[in-house]
Amino acid sequence: MAVKIDKKIKGYSVVTPEDKAKEAAKVAAPVAVTAVDALPTADVIQMHERIERPEILIGSTYKIKSPLFEHALYVTINDIVLNAGTEHELRRPFEIFINSKNMDHFQWIVALTRIMSAVFRKGGDVTFLVDEMKAVFDPKGGYFKAGGVYMPSLVAELGSIVEDHLKSIGLMHDPEMSDAQRALIAEKRAAYEQRSKKNSDVSADLFPSPKVKGDERVEDVAVTGEGASFPPSATMCHKCSTKAVVIMDGCATCLNCGYSKCG
Repeated sequence: MAVKIDKKIKGYSVVTPEDKAKEAAKVAAPVAVTAVDALPTADVIQMHERIERPEILIGSTYKIKSPLFEHALYVTINDIVLNAGTEHELRRPFEIFINSKNMDHFQWIVALTRIMSAVFRKGGDVTFLVDEMKAVFDPKGGYFKAGGVYMPSLVAELGSIVEDHLKSIGLMHDPEMSDAQRALIAEKRAAYEQRSKKNSDVSADLFPSPKVKGDERVEDVAVTGEGASFPPSATMCHKCSTKAVVIMDGCATCLNCGYSKCG
């Protein structure tokens, strides 16, 4: 096909096969991008305040028996399950309730639980609530709960319960003791128990008393954990806030966390 040239030729070039290949690649590139965009993507739902409450929630109820009042408190924390049935499944706290026959603290308990539930539904890192609540001190003084753990206030024990719940659903992780620390604590317990037995035998020889079947003259040195107990003469450890400090070889030694101080 002949082409008539009406204007002056200022320059020219020859189209090579490489140039044709580049032009074809430019045309095919948008099609490839469109194909990539069309691929399915994972729709991971994170906790946020616009998530509506489902009909059914799973949760746990914890009991608080404090010497500050007569009736027990029952703390219920309900969780929502996000991305159920997928590899991104998450269990997050959604709401908290506290029930009791004692109405003395009803007003501030309702306010506290509503604020905490709002923080849970907001999403993000809610573990800061634990530190804030455990740092609350009662001006009238705290108390010791079962196991000899000191609680500076009722709010601090609520924070401890929230901490235990967050650990149970995997939102918080308790730092594990090293094998050396565990071995040290086991050694200290065994040494204290052995010393108690020797002292008991010496006292029995010097001041004999009627033998009673099943009566052991040794202080209770149980392992740590839920409902653990320590010698009645133990004092509180400032590191783990547990009444587990005994005097061994002139040193104050904690049978719960292994802390020791001499002098």
